[in-house]
Amino acid sequence: MQHLEEQIAYLNRTVDELNEVVARQQTDIDQLKRRVGMLMEREANREADSTGAAVFGDERPPHY
Repeated sequence: MQHLEEQIAYLNRTVDELNEVVARQQTDIDQLKRRVGMLMEREANREADSTGAAVFGDERPPHY
């Protein structure tokens, strides 16, 4: 009987730890979704404000 109680206590602790991990991951996912949404909105605004000229951050200047 004591062995079963120990196993249950161990399993309960494991479930609690996993629950904390999942909750933390969900918080991270929510934050990342907000950031991606903000970046998508920023890029859409940039494209709407653009005069049609493409802007490339890693493109070399013409004098190279």
